Amino acid sequence: MGPVSREARAGGGGAAAYGSDFLQLDAADVPAAGKADWLAGRLRQAMADGRLPVGSRMPPTRVLAAELRVSRGVITEAYRRLTEDGHVEGHGRGGTVVVAVPLGPPAAPAASEPSPGPAAHARQRTVPGVLFTGEPDDGVFDALRSARARVDLTPGQPDLAAFPRAAWLRAERAVLTEMSAEQLGYGDPRGAAPLRRAVADWLARSRGIRVEADEVLVVAGIAQALTLVHPVLRADGIDTVAVEEPGSFGTRRHLQHGGLVTPPVPVDDDGVRVDALRATGARAVLLTPAHQFPTGVVTSGERRRELLRWVADGGLIVEDDYDAEHRYDRPPVPALRALLADRVCYMGSVSKLLAPALRIGWVVPPPAYRDALTDAKRFTDLGNAVLPQLVLARLMESGDLERHLRMLRGRHRRRRDAMIRAIAEHVPGAVVHGAAAGLHLTVTYRQDVPDTDLAAAALARGVKCQPLSWHRQLPGPAGLVLGYAACPPGVVAEGVAALGEALRELA
Repeated sequence: MGPVSREARAGGGGAAAYGSDFLQLDAADVPAAGKADWLAGRLRQAMADGRLPVGSRMPPTRVLAAELRVSRGVITEAYRRLTEDGHVEGHGRGGTVVVAVPLGPPAAPAASEPSPGPAAHARQRTVPGVLFTGEPDDGVFDALRSARARVDLTPGQPDLAAFPRAAWLRAERAVLTEMSAEQLGYGDPRGAAPLRRAVADWLARSRGIRVEADEVLVVAGIAQALTLVHPVLRADGIDTVAVEEPGSFGTRRHLQHGGLVTPPVPVDDDGVRVDALRATGARAVLLTPAHQFPTGVVTSGERRRELLRWVADGGLIVEDDYDAEHRYDRPPVPALRALLADRVCYMGSVSKLLAPALRIGWVVPPPAYRDALTDAKRFTDLGNAVLPQLVLARLMESGDLERHLRMLRGRHRRRRDAMIRAIAEHVPGAVVHGAAAGLHLTVTYRQDVPDTDLAAAALARGVKCQPLSWHRQLPGPAGLVLGYAACPPGVVAEGVAALGEALRELA
């Protein structure tokens, strides 16, 4: 091999990275005409079969042109076509990078090749035709997040562009100015005292829960809260936690990962059916009563009274206060923890209010579980990072968090309304569920089309969403779970229009 060109060095690779070994492309195979078509096709094939996974860097145009003995314009034109297709992006000095793979199943490995490992499996799951095939597995949400799309309508995605950066920076500067050297050491595993006080005040004002700061345990979001609860429940002889049907697939898998059995309990227009809950024989149930995921149902007063009677017979409620702050067309409802202090393990977080990246949430456990959950937190990580806790406490105490919430409500309402209008226009006959609150809508439709097929067709059109069937353990109507918080109204309407096109083609 000859000397490596300056451009190859600048692109971060050399003969070993690119050169004549790149995809085993041979100059002798280049056709006399249609060179750019030929090259673009070979590159798409390599993306689809996993040889060029997402994140791969393409060779510099000059290097590849020299190796294939074609003009640089041929390479530039092939890259341009891939860019227009949304498969690659130019990253300046970082080169041209693969950002999405074409629709189509990956090539099957040869019999002599070893089975693909976990990393290869994760890459394969980003292909739309594979992502929605079969039952969802534990990596399905990671794969969906990594899939490239023009419009992201996945539920649970807040408006990250609205994060209050200026208010956060003001609070962080104030905290760092006032923070003592001792506060930079290991903190209380239950959480920083200022945040526990702020959370207690927040819960009293917004959720009707009257607790002392010492009753609050700060955790790294609902996911960690569930992980900490697993061994505590099992130590109390509870090996079964009933879950709502339909209900969050991710939450259900967290419980199952902890060795807990999760029998489904149907949800109707009043919330979870307590008669069906009794029939499971479960001593505990996980509920999202303020805005049930994914249907959006609010647990009614009569159903709450039934739950009171179930709890009096020895039941335990694990309450995920999902989307409680995000309401538009209905008055607030108190948390179940406000009514049943001794038999409710309450969980909340700022993931949907500020950003999941903060990894801050809280648990208010029943008194009988408080010490055990504190020990579980201590031996897991010694407590959350202290500095972000103090900054969040400052945001809560200053009123900045409430001002941010008021701004979000207006923005979310406009985006929700845009989605409802677009559904009426582009998916006529569809039924919208859960519009009064939350960050998503659930949509069921009349056509006899599997929702996994529709979600795959939508992703092929550049729109991400979740099939309702992912969140079911029992058979039920097909549908989609569509988040609207992360996209402006025009983008929301564009995404729904693409869904309508896909549904008409499949019907």
